[in-house]
Amino acid sequence: MHENLATPIVFEPILKRILWGGRRLNTVLGKRIGPESDYAESWELADHAQGCSVVSWPPELAGVSLKDLVRDSPRELLGDEIAAEGSGQFPLLIKFLDAQNVLSLQVHPDDELARKIAGDNGKNEAWYVLAAEPGSRIYAGLVPGTTREAFAAAMRTGTVEPLVHSFEPRPGDFIHIPAGTVHAIGAGVLLAEIQQMSDATFRVDDWGRIGPDGKPRKLHPEEALAATDFARGPVGPVEPERIASENAEAVHENLVSTRYFAVDRWILDRPIDLGDPDGRRFTILVIVGGRGEITSGNGRETLEIHHGMTVLLPAAAKKVNVSPTEGTKLEVLACTVPSKTV
Repeated sequence: MHENLATPIVFEPILKRILWGGRRLNTVLGKRIGPESDYAESWELADHAQGCSVVSWPPELAGVSLKDLVRDSPRELLGDEIAAEGSGQFPLLIKFLDAQNVLSLQVHPDDELARKIAGDNGKNEAWYVLAAEPGSRIYAGLVPGTTREAFAAAMRTGTVEPLVHSFEPRPGDFIHIPAGTVHAIGAGVLLAEIQQMSDATFRVDDWGRIGPDGKPRKLHPEEALAATDFARGPVGPVEPERIASENAEAVHENLVSTRYFAVDRWILDRPIDLGDPDGRRFTILVIVGGRGEITSGNGRETLEIHHGMTVLLPAAAKKVNVSPTEGTKLEVLACTVPSKTV
């Protein structure tokens, strides 16, 4: 068992270069990147074959992987209920995405289909828009009345876009993308993503784009048709549910609650305790605005936090005190896996 899991943990970002990326992971979120202009994703918290996070803080855990923490200290890290499921894998993947160019139109499979044809978990996800250039688009869901036959024909002729709902996003928008939803992030959008621990993706269309090898990138028409939920119509930003808070200085909103993840938004003017005071489950804090600090429940560790950081609170950490820099507001997404017994 690893010691000192009663403190917040920060991991080294895993940076992904993809042809649609840009440089805002550095210029806006402060990630250390190279000179190239195609930095697309920063995997903040990952336990996957395509990338596994390694601790950078606290120093006594530096270099330990998330996979090792799950294996060696499952109850202290995840909490009793999640650990008892015994998957041996951290359940959520957190990332930031910078879409300098539009992503492919794509769809993710549910658990059953993903395990059958992709050898992975299903992929339900949600996006929190950090920045969006004027005229940018989010593509999510199908135009009402779109049939499987019409969609298949449009895929063959490269004319899928008119069948996909889109809207112009604004900073602060939160979009829930269940498995089976055709979607794409448009050029000019910077966002945070909360998702199942999965990389199962089927390309529907790639806008006629040519890949780095000079050839069109591979599409997955059969898999995409199998994964698409044709009953899912247009998807737009969710309406946050305001939650009464004992702290009058805090805005607390629930953005989504599903079997896979729950995400709350906190906007803080004053210090407040976050996490699970009973130590039943982990909490992930994604800092999406402002600066401040986190003090662990034992008062011995203080961690400076800022826009673009992701912090894991192990179940053993219970609650921590989150405080904005004096005179400023701190905006935080608190993410976890809901209890299945409630």
